[in-house]
Parts: sequence; structure tokens; C-alpha cells
Amino acid sequence: MIGYMAETGPDPVYRRSGGRAELYSEIRIAAPPGLIWDILLDFPRYPDWNPFIRSVTGNPAKGERITVDLRPSVGTGMRIRPVILQVIPSRELRWRGSLFITGLFDGEHVFEIRPPDSGLCLFVQHEYFSGLLLPLLENMLSTGTARGFGEMNRALKARAEQAAPRST
Repeated sequence: MIGYMAETGPDPVYRRSGGRAELYSEIRIAAPPGLIWDILLDFPRYPDWNPFIRSVTGNPAKGERITVDLRPSVGTGMRIRPVILQVIPSRELRWRGSLFITGLFDGEHVFEIRPPDSGLCLFVQHEYFSGLLLPLLENMLSTGTARGFGEMNRALKARAEQAAPRST
């Protein structure tokens, strides 16, 4: 099992343990959890702000299959059709997808919004990877995909903080 890192800042971290790997990133956002959640679930607006996940179509409900278009700024893009595993409003969105068949290359993507600490929410984006092709895809994950996580986190932060109510 791969453990969490305390504070990694905006740069994602890739690490592997045995046949499983994790790409972990986090960023602090000066906006309420509900606002961050609303932006995260507003799939039709992803092309307006998200430089990594260019589009998502489908219903964000547990058990539903969605279509996700991933296009990192460096590397090759792909379209996946994961199943939503968890939807906890203002807290967590989680999906799981596979490349072609389960066991070949699988990913469980998690978006977490942790409650404010000193006025800042912690947005955590991480993904657990496994499967036979993992060793062959590690370079892509640790470079292009990691960069995409960081770019998305910074874009989400900018969008949420721009929309957040200003305190006087």
C-alpha cells in the first residue's frame, strides 16, 4: 500500500510500491468547499478552464459510466470510460477505469476536497494505478500525467478563487 504524503505543494509526486503506483498532488484553495465542488462537477465547462481533463460527459452518480477526454500538455491523450465509485457532495468524487480490459492497466482517480484550515481548503487529486502494463506506462505517468495533474490543480485554484466571495 502506498501512503499519503503530508504536504507536496502544487507539484505532483509519483511513487511505486510493488505492482501498484500512485500519483499524488494537492493544492490549497481560498474558496469554500461547495464552490470548488460545483466547479469540479460542472462537466460542460471543463473545456473553458481545465487544461488536463478536456471534457467529461455523463451523469456524476455512483455506478454511472462517464466518458473522460484526457489531454496532458506533454504526451499522448486518451479517452476513457470509467465508472463512478463515490460521490460525496463537497468532499469526494472517485472513478475507476481500465484500458481495454480489467487487469491490463487500471486507474482509480480520486478528487478530494478537505475542509478549510486557516481559510484554505485542501484539494487533493490522486490516482492509484495497477495492471500488467504499469511498468511500460510509468514514464508517461510520471511526466505527462503528473504535469496534467499540476496544471489542472492550478487552473481549479485560479477559477475557484476568482469566483469566491471576497471577505472585507
